[in-house]
Amino acid sequence: TLIGTVDLKYDDVSYATVHQSAFLRCGMMPVQPIKELWWFKIGASEERVYYYDPTSVDAALMKRAKRSSRDNTSLEIHPTHLSDEGEYKCRIVVWDNTGNSTEPSVPISKEVRMMLKVNVPPEKVEITHLTSGRNLSLRCKSEGAKPPADILWTKTSPDGVETEIPDLSKTREIEPAGELYDTAEQIFYQLEENEMIAKISCVVRHHNTNTTIYKNITFVSPAIQNALKVTIQRFAEPVLYSSIENQDGQDNKAGLVKISADPGFKVPYNTSVTLKAAAPGVFPEPRYLWWVGDQTGIAGRELHIDNLEEDKSYYVLAENPLGRVVLEVPVHITTSDYSQWNDSSRDGDVNVSDTTEGLDTGAIIGIVIGALIAVFFIGFAVWYWTIRDGTQVFSPKKEKPHTIDEETVPFRSTDKPLLRTISTQTLEGRRSRREPSI
Repeated sequence: TLIGTVDLKYDDVSYATVHQSAFLRCGMMPVQPIKELWWFKIGASEERVYYYDPTSVDAALMKRAKRSSRDNTSLEIHPTHLSDEGEYKCRIVVWDNTGNSTEPSVPISKEVRMMLKVNVPPEKVEITHLTSGRNLSLRCKSEGAKPPADILWTKTSPDGVETEIPDLSKTREIEPAGELYDTAEQIFYQLEENEMIAKISCVVRHHNTNTTIYKNITFVSPAIQNALKVTIQRFAEPVLYSSIENQDGQDNKAGLVKISADPGFKVPYNTSVTLKAAAPGVFPEPRYLWWVGDQTGIAGRELHIDNLEEDKSYYVLAENPLGRVVLEVPVHITTSDYSQWNDSSRDGDVNVSDTTEGLDTGAIIGIVIGALIAVFFIGFAVWYWTIRDGTQVFSPKKEKPHTIDEETVPFRSTDKPLLRTISTQTLEGRRSRREPSI
């Protein structure tokens, strides 16, 4: 556009990134004295953004707007808001006297229109996953971008080599969210046998704002502390084995298998216990298998034990495609004596005795010996009083029959003559001596 002999330079479309500076060019070549400079934003009506009068006024009607230091006529907006997007008009009024200084100058006004596009980089990137053995379902979502962001997937080997995952198994969705856009992409990936991957990355690229965001899923195998490689009959190959008694519960290293027990690992007799396994940071999600002795394994994070009656050691396997470990989980009975629960009243309160240890062997032997001594003394006392009173408590041994001479047996007031043992033959012989024959 020519203003006299002045060429007005501008861009049909200008681009800016939200929260950064926007530059709208409207310059003159060559530069001429300015009478007025106006900037408007075109909407339902013309909204004045900036006005400049070199004689008196330099006013920014939009507080974030100012004349550019590049040429004094272009407009800068900082920081840029998404609402700044739209059509703008630049109007310049200059004095033109066509080079004749004897004639009065004539104000000449010219204007141009241009568009401002505001780009917004992705505000948030999330990645979710579902796993089943070696089958992975991964979904990456980019939120709040303008225009929509692009998504690609890469995998990185343990030695750091990154390669792109092919597009054959991808599905993409673009959804408007007001003036912005959400982009979601899902892939289905199957780990090959013995395939080792350090991480899978969702790479979100927003070319308009030169923004790249990586969201990684790191592959981590289950791990335990103080592990030994042992052979277990259930498995064809050796596994890493340890006990929870050899684990440091304060270690928060990713991948460590952790076991919890409700109400605890030491419980009273006939108490039910729930064991729970977790492996924070392990990916793909491990599967768990519980067993005790030769019993069939039970799959799942939890194992419920009903009415535990004796000390037992349970075992749990945690495995994913990268590795497997086995933990021994001992559960102990604190006591089998129900008499530990003693109810006693004291000022209305119930006191429960907390006995956690049983009698030792020496105490038991002492009780038995004391009981035997007591029985001995009781028996001796009974025997003594029996002899003293002449009462036979125990039946005497049966002796051979013998002859007792009535005259030689002393008679006591306590004797009962009818119960005396007297030989019949002896009585008849005694009569024959006293009665003469007739």
